Amino acid sequence: MSIWWSLHLRREAASVPLARRLLIGTMESAGVDPDISFDLSVALSEACANAVEHGGDGAGGPTEAYRVTAYLDGERCHIEVSDTGPGFPAAAPGRPGSAGRPVSADAESGRGLCLIRELADHVQIGNEPGSKGAVVSFDKILKWREDAPLVAV
Repeated sequence: MSIWWSLHLRREAASVPLARRLLIGTMESAGVDPDISFDLSVALSEACANAVEHGGDGAGGPTEAYRVTAYLDGERCHIEVSDTGPGFPAAAPGRPGSAGRPVSADAESGRGLCLIRELADHVQIGNEPGSKGAVVSFDKILKWREDAPLVAV
C-alpha cells in the first residue's frame, strides 16, 4: 500500500491545522495506529508553523507559500515541509531554533525542531540545495491497527 499527497499552502496560521487534519485523516483511513498518527501530526504541525513564521520574504509574492508532501509507503511515513524563505541561518550555537540546537528553558519559541527530532525516527533539517528556502523532512516507522484496511501484504 502506498499513499502520496502534496499541498501548496499559503503562509497563514490557518494552513497548519488543514495540513494536520489531512495527515490524520489519511492515516486513520489507512489504519495507522493512533499514537503514531498523533506523533506525526504534532511533528507536521511544528514544521508547518516554522514555515509559516520563517518561510517567506515578507513581500507578499510567491515566497508567501510553502509545500507539504507526505508518503505512506509500506511500513514507513515520510513527510517533507519546504519553503522559499531565507532558509536556516549558518550554525549559531545556542541560538533558539537554529536547526534544532538547544534552547533555554525559559525561551518562548525555538522548541519545534527539537520536538520533531523527538517524535520522528529520522530527521533531516537544512536548506534547499542551490536556492533559498528551508526543508524539514522526517520519517517514522508505522504501526497498524489490527483492523487496518490498507496494510501492505
